[in-house]
Amino acid sequence: MSYAHWEIVPTRWKDNDVYGHVNNVVHYAFMDTVINNWLITKGGLDIADGQVIGLCVESHCNYHAAVSYPEALAVGLRVGHLGRTSVRYELGLHRQDRSELVAQGHFVHVFVDRATRRPVEITGQLREALTALLVS
Repeated sequence: MSYAHWEIVPTRWKDNDVYGHVNNVVHYAFMDTVINNWLITKGGLDIADGQVIGLCVESHCNYHAAVSYPEALAVGLRVGHLGRTSVRYELGLHRQDRSELVAQGHFVHVFVDRATRRPVEITGQLREALTALLVS
């Protein structure tokens, strides 16, 4: 699977669980972090004071291999579907050298008005940034 954006995410000591591998919930945090880094740096999303925010309405992850601290992961990000008010991100978590897929998942964001929580159309810089992640 090809991705439009790659980001290296280090694991941390506290990410390991009692079984000695990165706990499954941490994989979701890695995906969420890569998505939000993109939205903030490329999409102009103001998470503190912006009128528009993205709410996660769906997430999923399939696990293929264990990871342990102090490994770093190469996380690939792409957009599988860009709608009027929502977007489906698709992510692949690989070993840092991209030699092995360790997990893959997706997140769906609906963009809403911060105050009313009603869906709003994705426009401007945010739409441009998300469009750049579309991979056919």
